[in-house]
This record gives sequence, C-alpha cells and structure tokens, in this order.
Amino acid sequence: MLVQTPVLLRPRFAKTFSPHSRLLRDDPRLADMGKKGKKFKKRVDQPKKERPQHTNYVELVRENKDFETYYKAQKIVPEEEWDEFLSCMKTNLPAAFRLTGSKSMARALLKVLTKSFFEPLSQLVPPELTEEEIKAGEEPVKPLRPICLPWYPDNLAWQLNLTRRNIRRCEAYWQLHQCLISETETGNISRQEAVSMIPPLVLNVEPHHKILDMCAAPGSKTAQLIEFLHCSEDELGAAIPQGIVVANDVDNRRCYMLTHQAKRLQSPSIIITNHDAAFMPKIYHTRKDGSVGPLKYDRILCDVPCSGDGTLRKNFDVWAKWNPANGANLHGLQLRIARRGLEMLEVGGRMVYSTCSLNPLENEAVIQRLLIEGSGSIRLLDVTEQLPGLKFIPGLEEWTLMNREMEVIKTVADIPLKNTNLFNKHLFPPAPEDREKLNLRRCIRILPHQQDTGGFFVAVLEKVKPLPGEKVYKPSEQTEQKDESHKTQRIKEPPKKKRRQGFKEAPYYYFEDDEVVWPGINDFYAIREEIGPGLFLSRTKEGKKRNLYFTNSLVKDIVNLNQEDIKIINTGVKVLVRSDNKGTPCDFRLAQDGSAVLLPLITKRKITVTREDLVIMLQNDDMEMPPEITTLDPKTQEQCTELCTGAIAFLFKDEDLTIELVGWKGNRSVRAYVAKHDRLHYLRLLGADTSKYEKNKFQEQRDLEAKSAASENNGDMSLGNENSDGIDMTNDETIKENSSGENGSDTNGENVIEAEEK
Repeated sequence: MLVQTPVLLRPRFAKTFSPHSRLLRDDPRLADMGKKGKKFKKRVDQPKKERPQHTNYVELVRENKDFETYYKAQKIVPEEEWDEFLSCMKTNLPAAFRLTGSKSMARALLKVLTKSFFEPLSQLVPPELTEEEIKAGEEPVKPLRPICLPWYPDNLAWQLNLTRRNIRRCEAYWQLHQCLISETETGNISRQEAVSMIPPLVLNVEPHHKILDMCAAPGSKTAQLIEFLHCSEDELGAAIPQGIVVANDVDNRRCYMLTHQAKRLQSPSIIITNHDAAFMPKIYHTRKDGSVGPLKYDRILCDVPCSGDGTLRKNFDVWAKWNPANGANLHGLQLRIARRGLEMLEVGGRMVYSTCSLNPLENEAVIQRLLIEGSGSIRLLDVTEQLPGLKFIPGLEEWTLMNREMEVIKTVADIPLKNTNLFNKHLFPPAPEDREKLNLRRCIRILPHQQDTGGFFVAVLEKVKPLPGEKVYKPSEQTEQKDESHKTQRIKEPPKKKRRQGFKEAPYYYFEDDEVVWPGINDFYAIREEIGPGLFLSRTKEGKKRNLYFTNSLVKDIVNLNQEDIKIINTGVKVLVRSDNKGTPCDFRLAQDGSAVLLPLITKRKITVTREDLVIMLQNDDMEMPPEITTLDPKTQEQCTELCTGAIAFLFKDEDLTIELVGWKGNRSVRAYVAKHDRLHYLRLLGADTSKYEKNKFQEQRDLEAKSAASENNGDMSLGNENSDGIDMTNDETIKENSSGENGSDTNGENVIEAEEK
C-alpha cells in the first residue's frame, strides 16, 4: 500500500457571494474591517499561461541516481538483468483486471470479451500516424496483446497493453475501454494491478474462515477475499457463507470508498471498521461453548503502508521523492501492524504480509524480526505451488543499509550519531549461521521486468503455536468466570485516544421475533423457515423502516457484542426497500443490491422467463410505458396472471448462464429495476443489441462532419438556384434526423434509471 499525502480540495461553494461580501467589495473602507491590520488588495486578473503543445504527465523525469545506487548495492536483480530492470521501471504500467462475481457470470462475460474484443483486436492493424502526429513526435499505436495471467484461477485475470494515447486515437480500442468502464461500474470487473492480486490467492480462503484485512482501503484485495468466501458449491452456502471478512482502515474517508467497493459484491458477511491497525481493538464473539471471548482469525491480510517504490511505473512522482531513508522510517509502523496481526491470528492460521516496495528494510527485515520475536511460534511457508507460471526471485538474506546521504552502514557500531533514531540493530541482515533457520528465501519478490508488472513483496506466515506470553483460552473454564474476566479486561484497558473526525454512524437494530413488519414480508415472499427474522436489521428503531439489510449469524453476534466499543462503518447487504403502494399487500419490494442473497431465501414471487423476455424488459426503460405482459412468452404470461401486483423476481437459466433480476408486476405490465450499466451488462451476456445504452464518440464526430459537409453543399446549391428547394430539403433532413429519437432515448434512459433508483 503506497503512502500518499492527502490533498485538500477547495469547496465548490467557496466562490459564492453574499450581500455582505458585495458590500465589502463596493466600499474599500469596510473591506479592511476585521482583517487585523491587513490592507485590502485589489485582485488583478493575470493572463493565463498557455500550456505548451504536446506536453503531458508522461514527460516527468523518471530518474533518480540514489535509487540506482541503492538497489545495485542490494543486489535485488542479477547484474546481467539490471539494464532491463531499470528500463522497464521507466515505462508505463499495462492495464490489468479480473472478472468477479459468480463463476457462471464471470465465464459468460469472459466469453463476450474474448469474442467481441480480444480476438478481433489482436488481428486489427492499428491506424498509421498522420503527418501532424509524426511532427509532434507521437508514437504509433501498438497492436493489442491480451495476456491471461497463468497463475490466477479459471483464466479470470488479464493484462492489456492499453494506453491513453491508443484509446484516444483508435476507435476499436476506445470501445473496449468503454466496455471495461461500464463493467467496472457494475462490479463485474475489478481493475487491479496484476501483482496485487497475489496476497489473497496465497491466503487459501475457505467459506467458513474468519478473515481480517488490516489495511483494506481502497478495497480491491478485500473484494477478492469476499469472492473466495462465497465460493461454496452449495447455492445457499454461496449466498450466505458461515465465515466473515472484517475490513479495517485507519482513514475514515477511505472506509466509505471501501464500502462502495464491497457493496457491489452483495455479501452479508462483511464488517467495515475504522481503527488504527497497529492498535486494532479486540472484537468479541460467542464461542461454541457459549462463552464470550476475543475473536481469533483464521486468515489475516497485512498489506501494510509502504514507500511504494515498486509502483514507480504508475506513480511517477515517487521518482523525485525517493530516498534511502524512506524504508527505515516506515519499518517501525509496519512491524507494529504485523505484530498486532499475529497476536489476533488463530493457531494454525495464515497471515500474508505484503508491500508494493522493493526495499528489504520494509520487507525481509520486518519478517526477520517477527520470526525472531516469535521464538518458533510462527514459520514462513513456501507457496510457490499455488502460483504456477509466476516469475519471481526468492527473498534476500543479505542487504545493505544507507542513510539519506548515501553513506553505507555496515554494522551497528557504524551507525552515525545523527541516525541513531532511524537505524537500530534489528534492521541489519541475519548472521550467516541464522539464515537456514529463518528461511527468508521462502519470501516472494516480484520484479517489474520479469512479466511486465509492478514490483511487489509477499511473505506467508503460519502460526504453529501461541506467541510468547499469549493468553490461551481453555474450554474447561466456566462461562460465568469468563464473562467476569471479559468485563474486568475491558475496564483495565487504557483510555481511548480522541477519535479521528468522521461521520457518526447510526446503530444497527436486528429484528426481534415480534417485529411488526415481519408477518407481512414473510407471508408475501414465504422466506425459508430456517432463516427467520433474526438476521434482518434496520438503522432505525422507531418509525418507518425504509431499508432492510441482511447479515449472517456471525456478523449479528459481533455487531450486538461490539458496536458500542468499535467503530463499525458499514455492514449488511440491502435486500428490501419500502414501497408504499396501495395496490400490493406488502410494503417492501425486492432490492437489486441484495438479490443474490435474498432470492435463494424466498419461495414465492419468482417466475422463470425466456431470453427474449429479458431482452424486452432490459431494452425498455420508459417509466410511463413499461412492457405489456402480453408481449412476453405465453408461459411467462401464465405465471404472471397467478400473481397479484407487487415486487417480483425474474429467473433465467440455460446451460452456461444464470441471470436473476428483480422488478415489479403491475395489472397489465412488468418492469425490471435495473440501472443503466447493469442493463448494458445483461444485454451483452444475452447477445442482444446494446446500442441504446452505448455512445460512440467517433461515430458522433463522423455524423457531425457529414452533416456539416451536407449543409455546406446544400448552401452552395441554394446560392446558385433562385428556388428555395435546397433549403427545404435541408430542413427536411434535419427534422428527420431529430425525429429518430436516438439522442433523446439516451437522455431519457438516464433520467428513467435515476427515477427508478430514487
């Protein structure tokens, strides 16, 4: 995780003026009042500096002599590969993404991408440079080379040499880019750097695991953990796994970005918290014997903040900021986070420590210290068999310390007095006699030039026995005694520091057995008996409940025991939304946001539809004129007549594809509650026409040029002819073009979707 300095943006309303500000502006004598002696300076409008032509951010200097000197001394690259490594670091990083969601949906989307884009574009001859582009020094558009990452399961991760220049100049590449953007909006594609996909893979997650992501934002790795948690073959187990993902981040604003990422995956098994990972508080849960105690995690992802010099190919500003002291500055924070992770790890569990840094002080030095402090309680695992086809080098066993002045520090005695607060004995490499015991070569170092990626470091630790001094719970202890110690332990904790600023979240209220709205919901949808009302929750205790959420039983237990003591930003997936409609007996309609969770739980209000039925509903987004039931398949019409007005689920299934949508059944019509990007996604999978929801700026430009040329020709004809027929023809063509309704349908579609969402 790259450490970045936050940028403070000026509010949009900063330039609004009030009558008082106008008065100050008009009277200079009043302008000086309240400014503590500062005189009012009249604003002078200066001419804007013109940006030089053909300049962009790529022209930043990508060079740092200290960087080259430092890493040559570390010998992270064989000497014969150094030039290739350095030249690769100065090039742009290719785009990478992975397909998410259910396996059937991911495979169907991969089939569409392969047939519609990858195969045709691989054979496409890019356009040649124009004379102006040659003079400007533009590089020719490179042929597209889609690369499937061999080490990612089921061929669901890809890498593309797609650059902004290529997208801007080639229509076919632009269309692929627009497709990736729309699929990312729906959550069916996650645009993620290739090497950052590795840590969740080697955690070896199973559906029953309790997982902690200590530094989770922005959430791409968290999304992978959630996907692996939902990988059960059983339909109900895949929708509602027994395990849990606790995604934590210290930054309050980034937690809400994390919430947005997790929302797309429709998981009832995630809790997002806002705490400092180095001092992550204990989260209590109910054990199998009924006692209450601290939660121990089966899997922990420890992707710590780092200097980020492995991301130089995409974060160009790191070149100028880099210096050898960056790694030593962050070593202490990284160690504290990793140490806290091991304390919360269950015996027999795995913790993955990872950084996007090449610096051994942030990588092997941290792992070395954890192994030494663990005294045999943790060990490094060799996970290379889980990553077939991945090129990497083993972890370092020797490295060199340098200070900011590039002075080499060989031993502890050589540490300069000015650097004693930065360097200590634990940063030095292990003694030769200790190397075999530590097995640091089991760490994984990924270098950019090996497979055209960023730089990355991964180490997999297994906890084989309790840490020195760790308290171990014995099941033979009585529940009452444990509860008392639980209370005493909380009282003895040091006072909490003042919490960072952030929005105070509303509490979570789970349904009781006598919940007022439950009978109406259960009668209308016939929810499975084994579920019951206890796993549904809302954010309001009194008054009308507008949105209802759902979690699994473990999340409920944790929320009820801890929401007063830990800061929970978000949990639960929205499954039902209030819809006060007099024409239906139930006040709540199905929410598309939680359809993957709720639909396996209900036994009523579900009908099977054909491919043609889905296409009709998805291509119609008119709120005033929804599709008539009579336009659907006869079998679908028969199912609709048996149901009263209200929310409904449409199920489509064939050999390779399963689609589940929610909507509304009226007296004579039906409609699907699906947003624009989702409509586009499903139409792609169904092989239907998507032109209604897609725009092509290249085609629009061609149409505009053709229209302009036609108007010029017609104008010339009208000048040479006394009759005004030419002008009338032009007007007819204009009227014809405007009556086609293409532009109007796009705009109307967006308004309709917004209205549906509201």
